[in-house]
Amino acid sequence: MIVKNIKILSQNVHKNSLIVNTLLETQTQFDIILIQEPPWSEIRKVSSYSNSEGNSLIGTSHHPNWIAIARSPSDRSDLRRVISYVNICLSSLRFLLCKDIINHRDISLISFFNNNICYYIMNVYSDSSHTALKYLKDTEVNIENVLLMTGDFNIRDSLWDSAFPFHSSVNNDLIIIADSFNLSLSTPNNPCPTRYSDMAGEANLVINLMFLCCGSHELDCHSIHPGNHLSSDHAPLSIDISIIDEVIQSSKLTIHPKSDQESVFVKEVILSFKSLDTSVINDSNELESIINQLGGKTLRNQEYPNIPNSGGQMIIVKLSTTIEHQEVLKIGRTSRGLFLMKKFKKSPIKEKALGN
Repeated sequence: MIVKNIKILSQNVHKNSLIVNTLLETQTQFDIILIQEPPWSEIRKVSSYSNSEGNSLIGTSHHPNWIAIARSPSDRSDLRRVISYVNICLSSLRFLLCKDIINHRDISLISFFNNNICYYIMNVYSDSSHTALKYLKDTEVNIENVLLMTGDFNIRDSLWDSAFPFHSSVNNDLIIIADSFNLSLSTPNNPCPTRYSDMAGEANLVINLMFLCCGSHELDCHSIHPGNHLSSDHAPLSIDISIIDEVIQSSKLTIHPKSDQESVFVKEVILSFKSLDTSVINDSNELESIINQLGGKTLRNQEYPNIPNSGGQMIIVKLSTTIEHQEVLKIGRTSRGLFLMKKFKKSPIKEKALGN
């Protein structure tokens, strides 16, 4: 299975299980849902030799159509503050949690394989102390093909919030971290706040961000959905990332073997060879110039209806297959081009572009 693009939704749900369940049930058009501050709760007690009451089994929201990717918390002090959900339709891409590369409860680095290439997506929750950013700053991570770093960064800065006139020193660390993964800050196509205050007189904020590959077509194309934040105080962000270049369908231009068209074509090329001036050939550049002259003497498009007008483009002709190699040698032997044939046989130029 090869996927051409990945649709991703990201939102801080503020530990609300109803929001997560609603997203998993309704947002089926997305391939990946990245959650910050997910809900965790005790599911049941499990038997324990050291605890007569049993140990708590802690879990979060699940859905049969989504694969939850997160480290299971050992206890309530170890609750993960990020989780990723992958649409089950993409299970063949082998999504993995890369805790061997980044092991932090506020950062989820997931990988997947597509067309034999490994890609990474990073989900980040940075608290008021910016512990996740400090971890990334102090941890050497050497990976390529990071498609996206997104989440709730809890940083106000004039760089992404026009209503905030100041610059944050933490912003410098964030930009350096993003640059180390070859990522750039993406500006949304509909700039607006991402966190909405329910307190009078308190300003709405822009603290949920996306960083995308430098120079990618998706840069500055992600969207904020202020009307879809449900009961959360954070609006969701979405992006559609292309991971395979568009394949342009093309057809091979051929002349059918043993057809009348082939006979005419071969005769024209033979006549063109015979009319070439091969008396002076001292190096491969002169040989190349002579071969290029064939374009002005043959391959006129109006004579071959199966070869469309090239509009000045080059027509590639394989001399060793389209024209029998023996024919080429015969031409050389019956003309003064014996030296040309020796040069041709020794030259690495087996295929030449014949232009108008």
